[in-house]
Amino acid sequence: MRVVATAGHVDHGKSSLVQALTGTNPDRWDEERRRGLTIDLGFAHTTLPNGEGLSFVDVPGHVRFLRNMLAGVGGVDACVFVVAATEGWKPQSEEHLRILQMVGLQHGLVALTKVDAVDDEWRELQEMDVRDRLAGTFLSDAPIVGVSALTGDGLDALRDALVELIERTPSSMDRGRPRLWVDRVFAAKGSGTVVTGTLTGGSVREDQQLHAGARPVRVRSIQSHGERHAAIGPGNRVALNLVGVDHSDLQRGDAVVDDGQWRPTRRFDATLRVLPSLDHEVSRRGAYFAYLGSGEFPVKLRVLGLDAIPPGGDGLVRVHLPVALPLVTGDRYVLRESGRDETIGGGEVLDVAPVLPASKARPDRDIDRLVAEHGWIDATELLALTGVDRPPTLGRWVVSPAALESTEQRVRERVAEAGSLGLDLASLDERERAVLAAIDDLEVANGRVRPAEVHDPLAEHPFVAALAAGRFAPPDASGVDRAELRELVRRSLVVERDGVHFHPSAIDAAGRAAAVLLREHPNGFTVSQFRDALGITRKHALPLAAELDGRGVTRRRGDMRIGGPKLPVV
Repeated sequence: MRVVATAGHVDHGKSSLVQALTGTNPDRWDEERRRGLTIDLGFAHTTLPNGEGLSFVDVPGHVRFLRNMLAGVGGVDACVFVVAATEGWKPQSEEHLRILQMVGLQHGLVALTKVDAVDDEWRELQEMDVRDRLAGTFLSDAPIVGVSALTGDGLDALRDALVELIERTPSSMDRGRPRLWVDRVFAAKGSGTVVTGTLTGGSVREDQQLHAGARPVRVRSIQSHGERHAAIGPGNRVALNLVGVDHSDLQRGDAVVDDGQWRPTRRFDATLRVLPSLDHEVSRRGAYFAYLGSGEFPVKLRVLGLDAIPPGGDGLVRVHLPVALPLVTGDRYVLRESGRDETIGGGEVLDVAPVLPASKARPDRDIDRLVAEHGWIDATELLALTGVDRPPTLGRWVVSPAALESTEQRVRERVAEAGSLGLDLASLDERERAVLAAIDDLEVANGRVRPAEVHDPLAEHPFVAALAAGRFAPPDASGVDRAELRELVRRSLVVERDGVHFHPSAIDAAGRAAAVLLREHPNGFTVSQFRDALGITRKHALPLAAELDGRGVTRRRGDMRIGGPKLPVV
């Protein structure tokens, strides 16, 4: 099912044309039908001659209901631009055309309505005028189909033109990131909260856990044009029955998304093309409203790099929102100024998470620019912000060349400052460790980082040799570098107990000596007996006995030592 919006001046026959094509009156409210004036969005659908389904979003043409028109043109595939042959081009024709341009629409056709009320000469003149007005726009080469909803004249030709329009209009992409901008919310009897909108970006399935207006919800059921679906893809008009939220907590302009895939933002950088019809510059001064998705939001504006943008000019702006919205690079928006009640212009979202201050920001569409500004950015985060899936440069990050070089240099400097002992690996953060893994001439051994060609100064440390020679009566550690001594102990090259240092072989030998003593004294031995057996003083006997207790070789029972679970067999 494809989605097409109507557009055009009030009373040019948009709703009548939709009814003639679909059999459904898109004016939903009694007031609309009583006044013959579309106030809010209307919806209808039909099947084209080629079997393709087509949904219409009928928008109001009166300037007083422009905000409702703006809510209906986001996410549609194409448009039917309506101009009445009886009146020709009117002010809202011009404004609607500019809005369609600003929201990025690229495909459409023109319906010249009420042709039954004019003669052929007048009809031809109106077609020529419309063609002139469309010059330079996305509708410049669009077909113009004369039609009368009253008599049915031209309806078959219009249906054929719609078939051709849909065939040349790309279908909505399934990027695996669904988003539905809510244009209606209501409570359905026996079902609860229902929201409707045009689904874009990805598919939705029943029982899926999503967020609606930042509230967690579950999709109870899905309908499209009265038919229930277990799952539905992008490019369809969809009604979602949601569990977990009351209808009074949602409104037009909210979005239904998978929260893990989006990073809602309250500010974004964007392009702004100012309409040439304006009679003033656009600056930060003004009461502005931005139209994004299906919503209208009061915003504050900051022009980037300039004081103001002239009529017909292009510039860059930073837009501050009152609420966080799930936006992504490439989204389109329209800007209006409420004080003058005029459309200012519109543009494309470039950065939904700007990191530079406004005085320095110069956003563009280049993903490399965004990566460079962040330096390091998680690949999943980059996808959420831009919609672009880039493979990680290193680990889980996409890293700019400058940030990578800077981090590598910092790691090298820290290793150099650590000296021959090497840098403690635990002192590096996650990013620095990722960079370290990619540096060939640095190595990690025993938890220390050092240049690969540097000999380990602890491998044959003289203090270790001295301890081995001293056995049960080792020398003290005076004169040994404190950092090196700590590292020797950490690597178990040296055993420290109560301030006395031993070679590991001395501990093993002491354990065997204890086993011999216990064979001679089954009820246990004293420290004095242990001291005499090893031929050492109490200074060394006490820490040796404590170390054996700690290892489970012996156990202390009062003043005696008895065998422990790890007593060696001798």
